[in-house]
Amino acid sequence: MKKNEAWQKVEIARTPERKTSLDYIEKIFDEFIELHGDRCFGDDKAMVCGIANIGKQPYTIIAEQKGRNTKENIERNFGMPNPESYRKAIRFMKQAEKFNRPIITFIDTKGAYPGIGAEERGQGEAIAKSMFEMAKLKVPVIAVVIGEGSSGGALAISVANKILMLENSIYSILSPEGYASILWKDASRAKEAAEVMRLTARDLYDLKVIDKIIKETDGFGETVCRLKREIKKNIKEMQEKSKEEIAEERYQKFRNMGEYV
Repeated sequence: MKKNEAWQKVEIARTPERKTSLDYIEKIFDEFIELHGDRCFGDDKAMVCGIANIGKQPYTIIAEQKGRNTKENIERNFGMPNPESYRKAIRFMKQAEKFNRPIITFIDTKGAYPGIGAEERGQGEAIAKSMFEMAKLKVPVIAVVIGEGSSGGALAISVANKILMLENSIYSILSPEGYASILWKDASRAKEAAEVMRLTARDLYDLKVIDKIIKETDGFGETVCRLKREIKKNIKEMQEKSKEEIAEERYQKFRNMGEYV
């Protein structure tokens, strides 16, 4: 990898002009109906959930959503989910399993919100519960990293049968700034951290953490077409398997991942 190439990917993934989850949902699916609330505390707009379809095939959508401007970012909490986001996601995961709908998640967050209120409402437990529930789902799950996929905020909705990643997105267990702060006690070394974290799509594909890199070279329209084709192809293949096989395949994917990382 060229010097500073990883940091360049970080900057692209974070650019305010980058397309958001709702942009992809609008273009990929024929119809989308948003559903709200965790039936426990409230409706956190950093996470968008709902039902969509491509032709006659329905899907459950779970997507982290950043704003397009300052006003929207404040409303969306800058795409950093609170615990109620993950509990809302769990609610619709279980609904998807009940009605045998495949699940598509869109990942785009700098991390789960670390505020006092979020901690008081059980942020860590909500993330862990989301991962736990995803691990045992008996419907196909595809996770798509479309921008910034950092920390537990991203991992919470990425326990999937297939993980797809746009070529200019990033995916890691924390941000480069967080890595540099913990390892070197110096957040200003974030560029250096990005180079050693192996957080780019190419790095993660080589490590077998993700299953497919979606090219972005020909513009948004072509990227959408590639992503849509990949979603349809993978869902069709997984639907030929039994529910037990789908759950076991996901379990083995993450059990075996340690051999490569």
